[in-house]
Amino acid sequence: MFSWLRKKRTEATAAAGGGQPQAPVLGAPGADTPWPNAAQWLQRLEWTVLKRLDGQLQGDYRSLFRGSGLVLADLREYQAHDDVRHIDWNVTARMQTPYVREHQEDREIAAWFVVDLSASVAFGSGQTSKRHLACSVVTVLSKMLSQHGNRVGLMLFTGQDRAHSVVPARSGRRHLLHIVHQMLQAGQTQTPSHASAVQTSALGPWLAQAQSVLKRRSAVFVVSDFISPTGWEKPLAQLARRHEVVAVRLRDPLEMTWPDNTGMLMVQDAESGEQLLVDGNDAAFRQRFAQQAQDREAALLESLSQAGVDCLELNTDEAMDQALMRFAQLRKRASQLSTGGRAAPVGSQRPVQAGGVHA
Repeated sequence: MFSWLRKKRTEATAAAGGGQPQAPVLGAPGADTPWPNAAQWLQRLEWTVLKRLDGQLQGDYRSLFRGSGLVLADLREYQAHDDVRHIDWNVTARMQTPYVREHQEDREIAAWFVVDLSASVAFGSGQTSKRHLACSVVTVLSKMLSQHGNRVGLMLFTGQDRAHSVVPARSGRRHLLHIVHQMLQAGQTQTPSHASAVQTSALGPWLAQAQSVLKRRSAVFVVSDFISPTGWEKPLAQLARRHEVVAVRLRDPLEMTWPDNTGMLMVQDAESGEQLLVDGNDAAFRQRFAQQAQDREAALLESLSQAGVDCLELNTDEAMDQALMRFAQLRKRASQLSTGGRAAPVGSQRPVQAGGVHA
C-alpha cells in the first residue's frame, strides 16, 4: 500500500530524536536491512515470543481444534456435508432429528498455512511491516504445532495466479526451517522494486487452489491482509466446510486513519501501480478515508462471520504474544458457551460473534 508513509514516519522519528537512529525491533528487519537466515529468524522468535507462549495456547495435551479423535466435544444437528458415520443414533432417536458427534482433535494434526505475501502485504508504517508480521506468526504457530509431533504445510502466494511454492505437511525442526526459509526468501525477493511486475492479488483463486490441494481434514490458517477484489467469500466458506479455518488478518494502524498535516502527496498503489494526488490537510478527505476504512472493516467481518471462520487480527504496532493469547482465550470461551458450560469472564476482550471468534 502507501509506501510513502513508512519513509515519512522514519524521517519524523529521526527528527524528534535529535537525528539519532532508533534501535530496530528484534526480528523485524527494515527495508534496507538484509533478512536473516531461517535459523536466526527462528532463534530470535524463540527468545522473544515463543518462551512467553509456551503452554499458554493449547496446553500440553489438548488441541483447540475439533475433528477426528476419541474425546467427545459437542453434538450438533446433521448438515449436508457431514459424514453419516458420525451420526449419534441414540440422540437422533430421542430428538427425532439427525445429530452428529464432534470430537476433540487428536494431538497429531495436519496444519496448513495459506500465506499471502503479495505487494500490499509489504506495507508498514513503522519498523514492522505486515510481511514481517506474516512470516513471524507462521513461524511461531508452526513451531508450537510441530514441537508436539503435528505436521505443518505451507502454500505461499506472492501475487501470481498460482501458488509460488507448496511445501507438503511434515514434522521436525528441519522441515520447520525449510518453511521459514521459503517465506523469508519470498519476502526478500518481493521488494517494492518488483511491485510493477506483480499482479493484483486475488484471494478467490488462491483459496480455490488450496481447497483442491488439501484432501484430508486439516487446520488451515489463511494469513493475509484481505485487501483483494471481491469473490473470495464463497471459496473461503467452502474451505471452512471441510477444514478448521482461522483467518489471520494483518493490519496496520495507518490503514484506518489518514495522518494529519501531510500536505499534498502523490500516493501509489503497490499492486496496480495507480497513482493519485491527495491533500492530507483536507479534513473532509480524511473523514471520507476513515469512513471507507470502517465500511471495509464491517464488510470483511461480516463475510468472515457468514463463512463461520474465526478471525485473529494482528497489528503491526501490537505484541504478537498478547494477540495470540487473547485469541486462544476467546476460542476456549466460545467452546464452553457452545457446549452449555459457564465461561469465566475475560477482561478487556472483544465479544464473541455469532459466526466465529473475532480477536
